[in-house]
Amino acid sequence: MYMRLDKFLSQTGKFTRAEAKKVIKAKRVRLNGEVVKDGKIKINEDSDKIFLDGELLALNNTKIYYMLNKPAGVVSATEDKNDSTVLDLIDEKQRKDLFPVGRLDKDTEGLLLITNDGELAHQLLSPKKHVDKVYFARIDGKVTEEDVRRFAEGLEIGEEKPTLPAHLEILKREEISEIRLTIREGKFHQVKRMFHAVGKEVIYLKRLQMGSLVLDPRLALGEYRELTGQELEALRDCSLLR
Repeated sequence: MYMRLDKFLSQTGKFTRAEAKKVIKAKRVRLNGEVVKDGKIKINEDSDKIFLDGELLALNNTKIYYMLNKPAGVVSATEDKNDSTVLDLIDEKQRKDLFPVGRLDKDTEGLLLITNDGELAHQLLSPKKHVDKVYFARIDGKVTEEDVRRFAEGLEIGEEKPTLPAHLEILKREEISEIRLTIREGKFHQVKRMFHAVGKEVIYLKRLQMGSLVLDPRLALGEYRELTGQELEALRDCSLLR
């Protein structure tokens, strides 16, 4: 199987992709005995020998899957110059190929999958799959049955096309309403933009579910755990649907 050298280095679990490029540039990597300067070069992982500082490297194909209860105040990224990231919450630092599947806004809490399984992440995030995402939110203003109808029809939020139909459930209808919302897309600030389109503002947002994966209520904010075999199997099945 062929892959780029920098991708190979990152999949050893020792480097991020950015770090891999730096060690290549520093002439610390040899391919079959020859110094390599270009991370874009394609290598055969089955036959080529890759050395770092004289040490033979091998892929670490172990896949990791964490369910994280993301707190507000951290960003859904692998690194950030200004803010703490969701990966800063993960204690297992021996691997550097972990990443969040999708993103939650900095002020949004709740379910976030952390993994190094790029194929599963692609399937879950593919616009063609329409994987359900379920949110709990508090809304400034009384949410009405008219809002429910408009969400079900799709809303104009400034994109080329309206949003896909969404299921809005009113849990509490007061000056500060509480709702449960199921959407099948992941547009930028989508939930906030949808409520803004009906003249209301989101004041608290938490993701409860993605596909078949439901946030474990026992996880406190900032805590995480490995997925069970049953959860992982169901999530894989979900990603292959549609």
